[in-house]
Amino acid sequence: MADISIAKPAAETARGPNLLSMLWRDKLAFVSAVVLLLIVLFAIFGPTFLGDLATKQNLRGRNFPPFSFERGWEFFLGGDSLGRPMLARMIVAAHSTILIAAGTVLSAMIVGAGLGLVAGYMGKTTSQVIMRLADVIMSFPSLLIAVVVLYVLGPSIPNMILVLAITRIPIYLRTTRAEVLEVRERMFVQAATVMGASHARIILRHILPVVAPTLVTIATLDFAFVMLAESSLSFLGIGVQPPDITWGLMVAQGRPYLSTAWWLAFWPGLMIVITALSLNLLSNWMRVALDPAQRWRLEARKTKNV
Repeated sequence: MADISIAKPAAETARGPNLLSMLWRDKLAFVSAVVLLLIVLFAIFGPTFLGDLATKQNLRGRNFPPFSFERGWEFFLGGDSLGRPMLARMIVAAHSTILIAAGTVLSAMIVGAGLGLVAGYMGKTTSQVIMRLADVIMSFPSLLIAVVVLYVLGPSIPNMILVLAITRIPIYLRTTRAEVLEVRERMFVQAATVMGASHARIILRHILPVVAPTLVTIATLDFAFVMLAESSLSFLGIGVQPPDITWGLMVAQGRPYLSTAWWLAFWPGLMIVITALSLNLLSNWMRVALDPAQRWRLEARKTKNV
C-alpha cells in the first residue's frame, strides 16, 4: 500500500499539474471563469435566439420597471425608452462588446508579439527601427487617436477594432521583446543555434512557447481595458451606432433617464463591471498557474489539502 501511495503522487508530478483542478481550488478564479464562460455563450448564441426580441418595440412598455413578470420573463430587468426588454438587449449587446474586445486583443497580440519576437531576436538595427515605431504610437494618447480616427473613418465595428488594436500593439511588442532578450541567452536556445536550427524554428519552437504564458496573461488584462475603452467611445457617441448595440451604447442611451429610469444605464454598466472584474481575477490566477516559477504555490496548496 505504501508503494502505491508514493507512486501515485510521483506519477501526478510527472504528468504536471492539472490546470482545471488548480482552478477549482481557487474559488474566486473559478467563479470568474464560469461568469466569463456564460458571457461568451450569451455573445455567441444571444443574437440567434433573442435578436428579434431585443429589437421589437412596444411603446406600452416604455421604461417598464424591473423585477416584475407582468409582461413576461424578458421584462424582468425592465424595459427601455422604446419598450424593448433590457434582459434581451443586454444578452444581444454582449455579442458586439465581446467581438470588439476579442478582435482588438487578438489583432494587437499577433502583430505586437510578432514584431517583439523579431526585435528581441534579431540585430540591434532591426530592433531599433521596430522600437521607434512603438514609441511613435505610444506618444499619442490612445483614446485621442481613437476619437480622431473614428471621426474620420466613421464609427463601425471593424474601424473600432482597427484603431483600438493599433493603440494596444506597443504593449505586446515591448513585453515580448523584453522576454525574448532574456530567453535567447538560455542554454536550450544556444544549443539549438549550435545544432544549426534556423532563426524561424528557434523563434517559433523554442522562444515563443516560453513567452506565450506572459502574453496570455497580458491579453486577459488587456481584454478588460479594451472593453472599457469601447464603452467609453460608445458613451461619447463615436462608437458603435444603432442598430448595432453594445453595453457602452446602452449606458449612453440610458443617461438621459437616470433620474426617472435608472435601470436603463445601471444593468449594462453592471455587466461591464462584472466582466472587467472577472477578467482581472482570472488573470491574477493565470499569472501564477502559467508561470513555472510560481506554480508551486498552487501545487503546495493541493498537497496540503490532500
